Amino acid sequence: MKFGIFMGPFHRAGENPTLALERDLELVQWLDYLGFDEAWIGEHHSAGWEIISSPEIFIGVAADRTKHIKLGTGVVSLPYHHPFMVANWMTQLDHMTRGRVMLGVGPGALPGDAYMMGIDPTKQRLRMDEALGVIMRLFTEKEPITHQSDWFELNEAMLQLRPYQSPHMPISVASVQTPSGVALAGKHGASVLTITTPRDPAAPQGIDLHELWDICEESAAEHNQTVDRFDWRLVLPVHLADTREEAFEQARVGAGRYQREYFEHTMGRPPVVDGPADKIIDVLAERGAWIIGTPDDCIEGIKRLEERSGGFGGFMVQTVDWAAREHMLHSYELMARHVMPHFQGSADAAKASNQWAYERNESLMAGRSRALDRAREDYAGRNA
Repeated sequence: MKFGIFMGPFHRAGENPTLALERDLELVQWLDYLGFDEAWIGEHHSAGWEIISSPEIFIGVAADRTKHIKLGTGVVSLPYHHPFMVANWMTQLDHMTRGRVMLGVGPGALPGDAYMMGIDPTKQRLRMDEALGVIMRLFTEKEPITHQSDWFELNEAMLQLRPYQSPHMPISVASVQTPSGVALAGKHGASVLTITTPRDPAAPQGIDLHELWDICEESAAEHNQTVDRFDWRLVLPVHLADTREEAFEQARVGAGRYQREYFEHTMGRPPVVDGPADKIIDVLAERGAWIIGTPDDCIEGIKRLEERSGGFGGFMVQTVDWAAREHMLHSYELMARHVMPHFQGSADAAKASNQWAYERNESLMAGRSRALDRAREDYAGRNA
């Protein structure tokens, strides 16, 4: 299983934005050191919390400060851009990072973004589909492409550079509120980033994770594509500490602010918890919407997602600036030290070796004692 982050990012409006962006870069550097696999960086243009407007620029800086971690757009809002430009930007990054970039795409999540650019929100998903189809052709076809649309056109267009990764960088489609994302991923043979997890099958028109993947596979079959559930990534907010009590208290105030000030006040969504803000973290953790606790709690939470989904290949932490910097960095360290090895098998050999030594410790110690006795006898014999 791959591990990484999905970085909006979420910074409380009114904080120093320059320092907030620097903390985002610092986090990616820390994850690179800890051995995380991926970091997906968002694109947003309004509302004051998610302040990265160009994931490509952020990725360019982050790539220069890191060595191993893969960096993805999480996501490029395709209706906001000419697809020829997106294909060119990503191809250049692919070369400059020596193949460490991934392309995540979506229709655009914030209504304020589309409004300010004069984009009809009812057309965003259709435009995303059209743009992704063109981008895939630009990545894979060698002949010039001409395409006429009601919002862009291509006249004998071709890329100056082929993607560094063959046939192109990994491509993933965001799935948030409707099945359209997974259906589109299947249509184009792309992977899926499911951001709103887990879904409640008891809710009105709710779609559980099993059904989401079924839709993706059905769409892929319909369009003669193949998809792999182990390229499927699930995204969930997580905060870990050495004890469950510490984890809840470290994020309690920030989690309440995140839910009340961003989702309810800024975005106008109805309250999810009927009660004071400092109880939100308890309720959402109990519902499984967030994982708050120890590494063992995180392991159990991921296992529950595996059961609900039928299996997936990537667990991404949705980054939320809801605790002190040192506590957030420690949370990721705990995940790297204790959660990732459980699912990646990186500590299995050491555990097996430890068990082997435990099961033989009496005979091994007896042999050691005999060796010491023999050494003493040999020494005494030489001095007799």
